[in-house]
Amino acid sequence: MFSVIFPGQGSQTVGMGKEFFEKYDIVKKLFQQADEALDFSISKMILEGPRENLDLTANTQPAIFLVSYSIFKVIKEEFNINLNEAKYFAGHSLGEYSALSCAGYLDFEKTIKILRVRGEAMQNSVPKGKGGMLAVLGVKIEDIEKILKDNEKKFYAQIANDNSDGQIVLSGKNEDLESVSNFLKDKKIKNIKLPVSAPFHCELMTNATEIMKKELENVDFNKSNNTLISNVTADEILNVKDLKNLLISQIEKKVRWRESIINMVNYGVSQFIEIGPGKVLSGLIKRINKNVKITSINNQSDIESLRI
Repeated sequence: MFSVIFPGQGSQTVGMGKEFFEKYDIVKKLFQQADEALDFSISKMILEGPRENLDLTANTQPAIFLVSYSIFKVIKEEFNINLNEAKYFAGHSLGEYSALSCAGYLDFEKTIKILRVRGEAMQNSVPKGKGGMLAVLGVKIEDIEKILKDNEKKFYAQIANDNSDGQIVLSGKNEDLESVSNFLKDKKIKNIKLPVSAPFHCELMTNATEIMKKELENVDFNKSNNTLISNVTADEILNVKDLKNLLISQIEKKVRWRESIINMVNYGVSQFIEIGPGKVLSGLIKRINKNVKITSINNQSDIESLRI
């Protein structure tokens, strides 16, 4: 059994999806549809840059979705590989929307518009330069939880991503993250400040949560036979009615990626197919479970060598 997974922010590069765009009319149409839906040329930004514009959260989120969705469509329609036979669809943060759309719960145009709003809301939730994210390497989540609890009077940060064994990401105000970083360095724990413009997946995203509540209020999800795994619960979403609340909660809750992979493996998944730019999720899965098969789909030769 296999699962289809989709990357989140940080996987973007200028020129991503270019091979598919140049070769397939279906991708050209999707890029054009995206430009029309967003009322600006996101396709030009993806294909030509500049990088600093692509890296803005408001642009990154719809851009990664567009490329991921395009590759999914090429696999399905040009190569006749039925990825809807997957046991699960899952994605990391914004990748959950790629999973949602590719699994048939939400149409392409609605999804890309929602992601533009989500990206802007998350980018603007905290004044620029006030908050950020810190990757902590080589320690278990329990150790980080203890450090944060024991030192809550010295600094305040929250776990934003539980990515894999030995990779935890914290969110918070920059001054708190600096204090956390210094504390960890004293303990010989490696940590890296991430090049992001805001502290995602923590309570500082309250404004973004309110905006997404309004944005998702009138969205009707389609019925689908595909099963999604939630970032918030790390488990199956068994009822479409729960989708809305989980997507709203996802803004401030930690991404439970490590647990999501463990649960999928426990439910019988032995292969993961990462669709979209980069190989970030594939790298994380290797750290979580060395026995599963992992395939990253970035170009045509990746599709040609895909075996399910």
